[in-house]
Amino acid sequence: MFTVAALYHFTRFQNPAAFQGPLRAACLSHRVTGTLLLAPEGINGTIAGPDSGIAAVLEQIRALPGCNGLEWKVSTAQQRPFARMKVRLKKEIVTMGQPDVDPLAGTGHYVAPADWNALIAAPDVAVIDTRNDYEVAIGSFDGAIDPQTASFREFPDWWKANSHRFHNKRIAMFCTGGIRCEKSTNYLLGQGVAEVYHLKGGILKYLEEVPEQDSRWHGDCFVFDGRVSVGHGLSEGPHELCHACRRPILPADYHRPEFEEGVACHLCAAETTADDKARFRERQKQIALARSRGQRHLQQDVSDDS
Repeated sequence: MFTVAALYHFTRFQNPAAFQGPLRAACLSHRVTGTLLLAPEGINGTIAGPDSGIAAVLEQIRALPGCNGLEWKVSTAQQRPFARMKVRLKKEIVTMGQPDVDPLAGTGHYVAPADWNALIAAPDVAVIDTRNDYEVAIGSFDGAIDPQTASFREFPDWWKANSHRFHNKRIAMFCTGGIRCEKSTNYLLGQGVAEVYHLKGGILKYLEEVPEQDSRWHGDCFVFDGRVSVGHGLSEGPHELCHACRRPILPADYHRPEFEEGVACHLCAAETTADDKARFRERQKQIALARSRGQRHLQQDVSDDS
């Protein structure tokens, strides 16, 4: 059993590159894998490993400038959910592409999971799911609005095109762990929305704390690791990943005529060309060859840090 820690923290890093090497070394020395993103606005990521290793890495992150108040969400996985450890440098720890958005300057009102049901049931509240379309497709809250965005970058344009729908409404927003709502609620405040709320700790905290019999959540929650999805109590969900398009699919989808391991699934078969599929097949052959030679092991990967 592996411990999985999802974390983020907004703070000012003058030189985030200075933390990259030490964090990577700490993770590797404690057999921790996953991804950590460093940017001038803070840190974000999900890591997994033995409980003692996760504790040691979290302690090191909390020692970074301004990170003493770091919060994280812990769950478990039966198998290691990440094959490698990546510590990357980015312009943003969650990409919205809005330079004026600054969660440190203010966000919406945090709503505890225990109080969320009452808020989203109120008739004057519009509930908005800030996640990507493929995440929303496998689960969401009762009555939540799906912006049908392919990436978080698209959210501001969606809001500008749809803001008239929410006149005189209070806005309640949610996402997987809370980080996207830190930016989206700051953005809405900057657009003049008077009352904005967001689910503290995100869907993951809600699924952890709210009993299933009291829940207004339906389906599973997509997570960006080898588990693919989790349900109530943060138990591992049934979904697996199409390694061609990176969307969640169910085991039954393997029997659809469009499915070919690493090449296509019913969601993406019509989106790629014959040449694309030929490349994917070759890639899949190389993956299978590497596995047959027993070459799966922990690696560090900073070649694309940028």
